[in-house]
Amino acid sequence: MGYLMVTETAFDNEKYIKEQTSKILERVKKFDNKLYLEFGGKLLFDYHASRVLPGYDPNIKMKLLQALKDKADILLCIYAGDIERKKMRADFGITYDSDAMKLIDDLRGWGINVLGVVITRYENQPATKQFKAKLERRNIRVYTHQYTEGYPTDVDLIVSDEGYGANEYIETDKPLVIVTGPGPGSGKLATCLSQVYHDHTRGSYSGYAKFETFPIWNLPLKHPVNIAYEAATADIKDFNMIDPFHLEAYNEKTVNYNRDVEVFPVLKRILKKIRSGETVYESPTDMGVNRVGFAITDDEITQEAAKQEVIRRYFRYRCEYAMGLTDKETVQRVELLIDDFGLDLAYRKVLEPARNAAVDAENRDKGNEGIYCGAAIALKDGTIVTGNNSAQLHAASSLILHAVKHLAEIPEKIKLLPPNIIESVKNLKTKILNEKNISLDVVETLIALSISATTNPAAQLAMEKLTELRGCEIHITHIPTPGDEAGLRRLGVNLTSDPNFSTKDLFIY
Repeated sequence: MGYLMVTETAFDNEKYIKEQTSKILERVKKFDNKLYLEFGGKLLFDYHASRVLPGYDPNIKMKLLQALKDKADILLCIYAGDIERKKMRADFGITYDSDAMKLIDDLRGWGINVLGVVITRYENQPATKQFKAKLERRNIRVYTHQYTEGYPTDVDLIVSDEGYGANEYIETDKPLVIVTGPGPGSGKLATCLSQVYHDHTRGSYSGYAKFETFPIWNLPLKHPVNIAYEAATADIKDFNMIDPFHLEAYNEKTVNYNRDVEVFPVLKRILKKIRSGETVYESPTDMGVNRVGFAITDDEITQEAAKQEVIRRYFRYRCEYAMGLTDKETVQRVELLIDDFGLDLAYRKVLEPARNAAVDAENRDKGNEGIYCGAAIALKDGTIVTGNNSAQLHAASSLILHAVKHLAEIPEKIKLLPPNIIESVKNLKTKILNEKNISLDVVETLIALSISATTNPAAQLAMEKLTELRGCEIHITHIPTPGDEAGLRRLGVNLTSDPNFSTKDLFIY
């Protein structure tokens, strides 16, 4: 199987914004000029979408919101249980409660204010109470919703003063209310329906709709982009399926996912009950407002990018399994997706060079005990550059320096980091901070490079090339340390690693 370096674009952002905005406003008009729009997926920094749809702007939803901001209020939902168990957002390495606060800051940076935060299934949990107090002391309005009585079977109880009526009503002014939150299961749907119920009791016939980027309803069920979504959600056991309700109602095949299909009969009954017997939607696909599939401009490039994402997810879950963060079943689920496509892991072209670099390091250092790590990067022109660990640098740090030297056409014999700078950082780590690991991780290496750039023109030239690494593929033979992971994340590379630890120590900082 051939390898395509995905550098071309396959997505038209302008067309997407135009069509999506039009469809949302069209839906608002259908419901007494008041629509609660559940925003699935990531509102900001949707790197999964940008990886599987090359050219997709990871902040396109925010630009869409900017176009709608005069017509939209924003509510942010977070599930109390996710706060309690400190659930992580993997692409930023932060907990969901921190992500919620980051999202509020990011929205403000785009000139958009959050009306309030809704903590769902709230039961006075200690960490959740602390999170609530933290927000309120920073003048953020916080609402709490408890578990809905009777859900999901007793519709009469759900649609009553003891069910949705028990939730605090959130006053909103704009015709469109965007309801978002970090990750799945944050309570966005329940918040929307609760508001629709309260509006109805006040004589207003508001509506509900869903904005979910994946799966893409008008692509085939087994299209790589939709399979990549299954891989991304393997830990929560999501899977795609033909929407049976849409097929029955319209004799048209569309793709949805199991949770939406499973909840639809209940949701349909609830909406019908709220709206005094009126049927609002015939299928989960009807509920959606999603034009992303119509903005794909090159299916071949998109398919290639999605296959690469399936492999990346496989490596990520294997590492999470090694760290005790996920179960064997999750890994096996993605293995099956790889088998379905007939993908070989070697299809990821940085895999073997990284492993060979680790072997080279071991051969170079024969007779000494230690763990040898290798790393490889595929640059935008297809060049593969490698690095490995040493007493001075982590493998990832070595790789980044080799990569920018190559891009800047700096001869190998010219050093970017003079020995005195490396020695100074080592002394800080060992003699002042009492750290055992003296070699430099990626964050420390980037800081050292920036210091070197003040007196070394070659280092300055190399620094200017760092932005060219964004979107490049990297593989490391060992799980990155926190400093490596943070540095590589900020550089914007697509990272995978083998599920090996770079040290025998149990505590890594």
